[in-house]
Amino acid sequence: MRSRKRVFLGLGSNLGDRLGYLLSAMDRISELGEVRAISTVYESEPWGVEEQPPFLNCVLELWTDIPPEELLKMLKEIERAVGRRERFRWGPREIDIDILLYGNEVIDSEELKIPHPHLEERDFVLVPLLEIDRKLRNPKNGRSLSESLNRLEVKLKPFCCILKREKGSRSPQ
Repeated sequence: MRSRKRVFLGLGSNLGDRLGYLLSAMDRISELGEVRAISTVYESEPWGVEEQPPFLNCVLELWTDIPPEELLKMLKEIERAVGRRERFRWGPREIDIDILLYGNEVIDSEELKIPHPHLEERDFVLVPLLEIDRKLRNPKNGRSLSESLNRLEVKLKPFCCILKREKGSRSPQ
């Protein structure tokens, strides 16, 4: 029997019904394990390619026994099912789901890099991640993620809170 791991997923959307895409993705992710926490949803400016609409971003804490590579495949399937269309790297998207942390594992393969390679550079990842757990550290270098956040200029705007999700609900509660 596989043991369950504490996994942190970053979700983002900047096209169409941004909140609707996040909520649909959350519904499907909840089928992969136990969602124990959902951060505040924040609005953020685009990162990488700046000429695009603002994003809504949040982080989920998921407990699952699905191995990382298999989880990545399942998350890509969820993105497609929710409505993601492939475009250019860091471009606009209906939904994006990233594995930020998978327990204390460090993975560096062509398909998957954990912790997420830009984890310590993005306020829209660090703020919601640390909202869930202020003591998190980067398993690759041991650095406190709170220290990493202190080095960034935070430009996020709180958008909404999702306190509880009822399966199939189209609105935050």
